[in-house]
Formats: sequence, C-alpha cells, structure tokens
Amino acid sequence: MKGDYQDLVDELSALLSVPATLENRDFGLIAFGAHDSDDASAMDPVRTRSILTRKSTPAVRAWFEGFGIARATGPVRIPAAPEAGVFRDRICLPVRHRGIVLGYVWLLDAEPGPTQAQLAAAMEVTARIGTLLADEERAGADLSREFRAVLTAERGWQYDMAVAALRSALGADAEGLHAVVCVTPWQQDDAPSARSLPGVAALCTVEWGAGPAAGGAEDRTGATVGPGADDRPGRGSGSGTHDRAGATALAGAAGPSARSAAGGGERTAAASRRGASDGADAPAARSARRPEPVGADVPAAPRGGTALAILVRLRSADAFSPALTAADRLRTSAGGETVTAGVAAPRRGLADLNTAWLEATSAARAARAQTRLGPVAQWSDIGPYRMLAALPANPAHDPAVRELLAPSHAELARTAEVFLDHAGQAGRTAAALGIHRQTLYYRLSRVEQLTGLDLDVGEDRLLLHMALKASRL
Repeated sequence: MKGDYQDLVDELSALLSVPATLENRDFGLIAFGAHDSDDASAMDPVRTRSILTRKSTPAVRAWFEGFGIARATGPVRIPAAPEAGVFRDRICLPVRHRGIVLGYVWLLDAEPGPTQAQLAAAMEVTARIGTLLADEERAGADLSREFRAVLTAERGWQYDMAVAALRSALGADAEGLHAVVCVTPWQQDDAPSARSLPGVAALCTVEWGAGPAAGGAEDRTGATVGPGADDRPGRGSGSGTHDRAGATALAGAAGPSARSAAGGGERTAAASRRGASDGADAPAARSARRPEPVGADVPAAPRGGTALAILVRLRSADAFSPALTAADRLRTSAGGETVTAGVAAPRRGLADLNTAWLEATSAARAARAQTRLGPVAQWSDIGPYRMLAALPANPAHDPAVRELLAPSHAELARTAEVFLDHAGQAGRTAAALGIHRQTLYYRLSRVEQLTGLDLDVGEDRLLLHMALKASRL
C-alpha cells in the first residue's frame, strides 16, 4: 500500500543517514524524507521543485535518464551539474519488480557517502517498494470502469454484480478498510492515474446527477438522496401556511396567526411579544455592517457536469490522512476556488460503496454550501447537512419560503438564518449582524409575513431553518 511508502522512505533515510526521495517511473513524487540540515546546499533547485510541485520537468527527467537509470539494476552515481540546477552529486536506486523499473529512490551523495553494505541493504528496501508499486499498479491499472459501474448501478442484482467485479479486480485488498472521496466539479477530460496518488485503489469520473447514487434513488439504508439536486428555489409571490404536522400548503394571504401579508405595516403576534416596532430599519442599522445574503459567499452549485470518485485504502480507521491528502491534492489539481471535496466514513469491504459515495457527495456539497466546512469536508463533520443532503431534489421549493428566497429578500433570509443559527437569541443575533435589536425584530416580523410561519413555534422554525440551509446545496 502507498500508505507504507513514507515509512519505507524514512527507513532508507535512517539507514543511509541522508534524506531520501521516492518517485515513480514518470518522476512523480511519492514520498520524501525530512530535510533538517542547516546546509542550504542540501536543497538544490531540482529537489526543491520535485518536492513543491511533486514532479520534475522533462529536461530534468531526460538528464537523469541519460545516465541509464531506467536500465540499471543497482545504484547509479550521478555527478552534479550546476548548469542544470543539480548542485549536488546524487545516488539513484532503481526500484524494480520482476525486472521492470517502477520508480527511483534518490539520495544526495557526499563524502564519504554510503558504504557498499549500506547500499546493498538499501536495495533490499527498494525491492519491498517495488512489490508495493507492482501491487498498486495491478490493482489500479484500469479499475475506473469497475468502480464507475458500482457507483451508478441500480440496486439489486446489478449492483451486486458490479461489486463482485470490483472485488475480483482488487483481490485481497477488497476486504480491507477504504474511504470514498468525491471531488467536484471535475472539469478535466480524464481522471488521473491511480499510481500517482498514495493509497488510491481506484478512481473514475462520474456524471454529476447520473445514476441512482447521485440522482435521487434510495440508498441501502432507505434514505432518498439527490447529490445532483442543485437548483435554486423557484420564485413566486404566494406565501404559505404550515400545519403542525409539518405539511405545507399554498395560502392566499394570512397565515395561522391571522397576520397580514399586505403592506408589512401590521405587527405579527410574535413580533409584538418581542417588542418589535413598525417602520423601516433604524438609523443605527443603516450605518451597521450590511449582512450578506444567504449563499453570498458560496459558489453556485454545479449544474450537471462531472465529479471525480476516489477509492482510498486505509490502514486503520484512525489513520485517515491518505484520504484527506488525496482529496486535497486532487481538489488543488482541479483548479479554482469553487472545487470542493467530500470524504465518506471509512468502511471495511466493498458492500456499502454506494452508501459511502452518497456520504462523500453530500460532504462535498456541504463544503460548497458552508465554507467553514471546506474546502475538504468529512461526512462525520458536516452536522445537519447529513440530513439536508438526503432530502429529495429541490426541498427549498417549499412554498412557505419561496418568496423569502427571492433575491429581493436576501437580507431578510440572511437575518432569519443567523437568528436560527443562534438558537433564536435576539441579543446574539443582533450582535452577529451588527444591527439594533429593534431592527432585528422588524426584520423577523417581515420574515413571518412573507412565509406564513410563526417563529415562536418550534416546527415552523425547523422548517425555515432546513429550507434556508438546503437552499445552499
């Protein structure tokens, strides 16, 4: 497993008393040892670039391959070449498996340098690295089709057959611990090679909103999920009434508390109990910081498009770093601040990959909806979005909140969300928004008029809070 590569590189660094780096045969960085020397020359431009960009330039690759490293079966000493940015002599240990070169271990050479006995011991370590690389190459050679089939198959025999095919391709690793990662939107033409990412067993691109896992079908737990449901709520002028059983119906004007929806001049009963006043926002509010509308700091959710799915091997449920590292690297390589990633809870075996994919897509959507969760969010950390992402498509089309979510009422929607986020505590809400309490009470009365909901009723608060949060997804 690639999760072991860092341990093997550290073992080499300790064995030879020099920092080692491991690259695949395409000169892509896999792991590197710590550089704790005060000698500035210990990091020449070539090594620095390799570590920072995780790859080498074609010119550097051609330079080193000119010394026959791809054909070598033992250590190769390469002299410094300052004109090429190689300021230090190097030793290359080819990583081979059954005669095929799969990568290279690089050491900075210095007098007196490693002994022959040390180099022989180091080659034994590279042989272990070669076995791992070969295993990963075999497992990740072309599993995108099998992995995609699992994520898009219908429930029942089709899903079971897809899982069986992926299990056969992965071999013994299939019963190990895995985490599923979703990166979206993925705008590149192809998925990267699984060999270039530590711990990755398989990856594939999936149409966002295609297949039962992303199109609203029930998962194996019975929850209806629609990670592709990204449409904003419809716009309308009607308000809605909400009964105590949670049902919502269109209403022409007044809500359950006989509040007026015309003109906004009358106070609602709830607003009166809070001591709200009629009229426009107070002067103090006009000079305060203007609150951002709901979703103002959140990129628009992807409409269609493609997501990248990644299956990452884990050594234990506590050693989650391979999944987080893969998510962050792929998100960064996808480019743009709008790209987010979600990581599902770890699972052993492949039987629940569809549920794991739903968790990963939900976490990615939550990271997009709530910036404090991202840009890489774990399913276990997204709180209420675990339930909100499992709602049917377009839950914010609820007529009770349709008018509130119109662009013209963005400030009121933001006020309502902050009020509910602060458990209905007026003082904390006003402080968070930078407005006077009377201004807050007035805005809340307008929210009640627009929605027909009573913010003194728990079920009405719940409906409004869920709709506001879901509108971000």
